[in-house]
Amino acid sequence: MKPILLQGHERAVTQIRYNREGDLLFTVAKDPVANVWYSVNGERLGTYTGHTGAVWCVDCDWDTKHVLTGSADNSCRLWDCQTGKQLALLETSSAVRTCGFDFSGNIIMFSTDKQMGYQCFLNFFDLRDPQQIEDNQPYSQVPCNESKITSAVWGPLGEYVIAGHESGEIHQYSAKSGEILKTVKEHSKQINDIQSSVDLTMVITASKDCTAKLFDSSTLDHIKSFKTERPVNSAAISPICDHVVMGGGQEAMEVTTTSTRIGKFEARFFHAAYEEEFGRVKGHFGPINCVAFHPDGKSYASGGEDGYTRIHYFDPHYFDFELEA
Repeated sequence: MKPILLQGHERAVTQIRYNREGDLLFTVAKDPVANVWYSVNGERLGTYTGHTGAVWCVDCDWDTKHVLTGSADNSCRLWDCQTGKQLALLETSSAVRTCGFDFSGNIIMFSTDKQMGYQCFLNFFDLRDPQQIEDNQPYSQVPCNESKITSAVWGPLGEYVIAGHESGEIHQYSAKSGEILKTVKEHSKQINDIQSSVDLTMVITASKDCTAKLFDSSTLDHIKSFKTERPVNSAAISPICDHVVMGGGQEAMEVTTTSTRIGKFEARFFHAAYEEEFGRVKGHFGPINCVAFHPDGKSYASGGEDGYTRIHYFDPHYFDFELEA
């Protein structure tokens, strides 16, 4: 299982995202450049340049026409995927932490940080209405008073957004009215990442409390838990097997206080049904900040604090593997 190494960032990778077909991989980092790569051979296709601060999040729509990025330069930007041209600039009063297209690609959501006296907002824009973009006026803006949103994904059919908070709570926000439809609190610390399954029926949360948990998207029922010894920065659900991959390590600030053994920073594979760990993949020289499965389930990618993105293609025996219960 030899990895493909993508070197396109000078700073820590913050998020990676495959498009729906999986032929492209988008990576963003704490430098101002968003990159797009061919996932099959790791060749860099191009960059989306325009941000002036760390880029926290990236998303691509259903038919790979548009790319959305959110940055610490207090802006969320919409790009033409093919040409790299900037199509829209949405300015905010604090850093944009999460962003995403709904299933139609017409509605976008993004959340802003609670900082410098501004509170956290969840914003919804309809891209079909140029007036909203021109006036920078979302059709719905939801204030989050208690604790800020740290990660969010769209639920099925674009009806609501599932958001994880700094407090460990998960909320469902209606995309039409902005009201909170459901709330659960299964995590004791901040949720670092939320990703949905390929059919959008389940979401997996990765938390600072050293666990990842599987939830039902619509009811937010807690289904499974996966425990580790270290904070989990990211977790993803395999589209073809009952597997989840988790990446973690310590916070970047605490790395210097630990032992020098590199083996700490492994991608860890768990069986989704039995909650058992069955494999690890070494590689990054620092915490893994984000993981993602290829939509065909035959490879996965991870982005690390070391600025590298690694694409791993699974060996044939991975697919025949059965866990002995």
